[in-house]
Amino acid sequence: MNFTFHYLLMANHLMLQKHFFNNIKELKLTLGQPKVLDYLQQNNGAMQKDIAQGCHIEPASLSTILNGMEKNGLITRNMDKQNRRNINIFMTEKGKEICKCIEQEFIAIEKKIFHNFSEKEVKQLTEYMIKIYNNLEEKQ
Repeated sequence: MNFTFHYLLMANHLMLQKHFFNNIKELKLTLGQPKVLDYLQQNNGAMQKDIAQGCHIEPASLSTILNGMEKNGLITRNMDKQNRRNINIFMTEKGKEICKCIEQEFIAIEKKIFHNFSEKEVKQLTEYMIKIYNNLEEKQ
């Protein structure tokens, strides 16, 4: 089989996702929820539009994700006191605990991914991935 770069990128992403969700299935998270919790870990209290942008999720899709997270007690929505049109999203204690589990799973997966890689290779690959990200993020 001829492995093109785009095929390998998509296949690796899907395999990572499959391993990740298989290992956290007891948490009963949907596809976008770990990404949102990870974002909120660094940006707790963010507005919905900022979460959508930071997670590369369409606002309508994020709305559905947040509804499920709120229903399951992972987040709360609070109206901004200075601007009532803005709603800030906060992780609950339950959300924070699940976020710790997610973080541990990502550490375990990265350990598996980088097995037999030197520290230099990991750093180099990370730098390449950042370059790719920046190139794709540029507005055309």
